[in-house]
Amino acid sequence: MKKMIDLTNCEEELNSYKGSEKKKKLIYNNKKYLVKFPDPIRQKNRSISYINNAFSEYIGSNIFKMVGFKTQNTILGYYQYECIKKIVCACEDFTSENEMLYEFESLALGTNLNKKIETEITDIIDVLNESKNLMDIDTIRDKFWDMFVIDFLIGNTDRHNGNWGFILNKENKKIKFAPIYDCGSCLNPLLEDSEIKELTNVELKNLALNTYSCLKEDGKKINYISFMKDGKNVDCKKAIKRVFKNIDMDEIKSFINETPEISKERKDFYNNILEMRYEIISRVYDELNRI
Repeated sequence: MKKMIDLTNCEEELNSYKGSEKKKKLIYNNKKYLVKFPDPIRQKNRSISYINNAFSEYIGSNIFKMVGFKTQNTILGYYQYECIKKIVCACEDFTSENEMLYEFESLALGTNLNKKIETEITDIIDVLNESKNLMDIDTIRDKFWDMFVIDFLIGNTDRHNGNWGFILNKENKKIKFAPIYDCGSCLNPLLEDSEIKELTNVELKNLALNTYSCLKEDGKKINYISFMKDGKNVDCKKAIKRVFKNIDMDEIKSFINETPEISKERKDFYNNILEMRYEIISRVYDELNRI
């Protein structure tokens, strides 16, 4: 079983990170970490003491890593605050003096100048295509669609324009796809353990199937399964064929089962819903290979 890391007495620097969550910038083993704290309860009439986004962030990020992505390193730990032990996810800062994170939303502000860019999938691809003189657009577009497939596997509902992007080298001005970061909205973090215990097989299947990206097609949020099954998007089909063979469910389940502090009910829920989505990707992959 993995051990939780005590981050309470780490050196602290002035926080410069944005976002809605409570966070600190801490130094651990001479590296800078964005440490995300449990979200305040955002919904009325909820009895949960915190949203389980720390677990989601940690497991989601590591699933990306197991599949072969360059991913932000994460640590699951705790931080004592006013005599309360808070479970946190520490996310290593992957930038350096010579490199900076350049989020997609910033790129969108300087391209496709005739319209506001939100999360319409055609607009996002148009922005990337218009940026072909700035970056290796073919590689970037492939990475985007590879990310889309694994976001379905983990059930990420919030891959908006501000939580993916590029690394800009300040010296040579080269741009590459950034390591995967910000996976806290995957794996149904709003579900309480008590709710998970009460889920029927039908309800679990509905959660697996009715997963929507925040990306849109014709103004409507994309249902991951419908989008992949209809096979209209050639780049998405290519991504499924690239990525599927790298998914090892035994490795993923072993990682989840060895993660501390998560209840058995929640671990079983993670493993079951991931297996259901994996089987869907597998069927689409098999169909694509028969074509």
